[in-house]
Amino acid sequence: MSEVVKWGQEKRLQTQVVEVADDTISIRSLDWDRDRFDIEFGLQEGTTYNSFLIFGEKTCLVDASHEKFRDLYMKTLTDELEKRGRKLDYVVVSHTEPDHSGLIPDIIDAFPDVKIAGSKVALMYLKGLTNRDFTQNPVKGGDKIDLGKGHELEFVMAPNLHWPDTMFSFDSSTGVLYTCDAFGLHYCDSEPFDTDLNAIAPHFRFYYDCLMKPNARSVLSALKRTKAMDYSTIAVGHGPLLRYNLSELVGRYQSWSEAVGKATASVAVLYSSDYGYSDRLSQTLARGITKAGAATEMVDVLSIDPQELVEIVGRSTGIALMAPPTDSATAQKTLDTLLSAVNKKQKVLILESYGGRDEPVDTLTNNFVGVGVEPALDAVRIKEVPNEGTYQGIEEAGTRLAQSLTKKESIAKMKASMPAEVAKSLARVAGGLYVITAANKSARGAMLASWVAQASFEPLGLTVAVAKDRAIESLMQVGDTFVMNCLEEGNYSANMKHFLKRFPPGADRLDGIDWSPAKNGSPVLESGIVAYIECKVVSRMETADHWLTYAEVTDGAVVNSDKKTAVHRRKVANYY
Repeated sequence: MSEVVKWGQEKRLQTQVVEVADDTISIRSLDWDRDRFDIEFGLQEGTTYNSFLIFGEKTCLVDASHEKFRDLYMKTLTDELEKRGRKLDYVVVSHTEPDHSGLIPDIIDAFPDVKIAGSKVALMYLKGLTNRDFTQNPVKGGDKIDLGKGHELEFVMAPNLHWPDTMFSFDSSTGVLYTCDAFGLHYCDSEPFDTDLNAIAPHFRFYYDCLMKPNARSVLSALKRTKAMDYSTIAVGHGPLLRYNLSELVGRYQSWSEAVGKATASVAVLYSSDYGYSDRLSQTLARGITKAGAATEMVDVLSIDPQELVEIVGRSTGIALMAPPTDSATAQKTLDTLLSAVNKKQKVLILESYGGRDEPVDTLTNNFVGVGVEPALDAVRIKEVPNEGTYQGIEEAGTRLAQSLTKKESIAKMKASMPAEVAKSLARVAGGLYVITAANKSARGAMLASWVAQASFEPLGLTVAVAKDRAIESLMQVGDTFVMNCLEEGNYSANMKHFLKRFPPGADRLDGIDWSPAKNGSPVLESGIVAYIECKVVSRMETADHWLTYAEVTDGAVVNSDKKTAVHRRKVANYY
């Protein structure tokens, strides 16, 4: 382990070198205190950026690190090479996202004769990112690079996991499969392998939901392409390497992705890679879509083959388009193909990319209307640099689009979910009435809840059932905090009416409501409640349509001791 250095005066950074296999080591960049990843989702346990050195007769580096690790990483890399009397012959770029390729320019400067291997798309992106000349070694699926001493890297194209330029690399002599983002998790620990499944499992699932679930079809394709490979270790780009629970965790990817594939509604999400905030916003949008039970297919308008686009649009029930750059001839050709392929039964959502040169959303909307396709929602406009609130609104827009596509099916399922008498008897299980509130910087959420129960004495804990497509669900991950406001019997109608409203995507649920922050920062309502309870999410259990959230109670107070909590009674259990 290297010394710990501070970044931005507060964040601890460190590098760690570990042996992975014969002639193979990992340089792990430990970002102990990173609490957000590209703003759009929070981290509870930091993250790592993993790169790998393979010492055959030739020396190969697989991926690099984030530029914040420049001094630490370059020293560690140089030390490991010098102690073996080596120089770099190859760098394999699994994909060009800056957290893995941010130091490629430094590596090119230090080793000007190095060959950079990557997909054709990755090398094209890398040329623009580095502003340097370098020796390119483009590879495609099935190609191999012989490093000597039995180490032969075979490449597997894995586009959209989670960038269009992604590829895997497999060293059959060691059984190590290098997958970059796929199968990773944001979890920083000095233990380099997956020895504690219980500790990493919620982070593994959250990472999948945020980055891989929107690309479930691509996950299944990648699993199919690697099925015959006899790998014993997955060398991921983030978090612990997978070795001890390999079949279990790969199996989870398989089952989760197959479940997404069974969705009856599918949305083609079109974005422009490496333009403004298009790629980041599109991932958040896709997460919102998948929360509501629809599948997604991610499409880069700057690289998609026209025939492939026609096929994707043809099997989609919805289209979501991030505004592309107006000065891109490639994007304009893709838009022409898109408009010729859509049909009147599809629903469309247009969003700005905040790239500075966006095709006007009004023009895009009019183009779709002109071919008979009506927007499902108003176009989403972004007037400032995206923050937590922006991403929350984008996710909610995705959820709203998906709900419009699955509404009839959802209602039918609800009605058919149980016999009438069972529905009536289950409805006799009464619950209280509560408003759950949560906040994270500029993002706030609230919902009316009745499926709440105390769950433990020591520590004091309770459970809240949160529907998967609820906007607040993203603010109630493991480690997040919230407040449960207990509504007052006989004095809850105003709050109930307000929080049952159908809010537009990104709207502040607390607008027009008097509130003050609790110790954990979540809103406490100032009227119509008898008590409030501050909580921290400890774990979540998944059901078919809800997350059962278990939280420890951290604080609370009674604000009206003379009143009781309101009770909610239903006639049938098919509905809230």
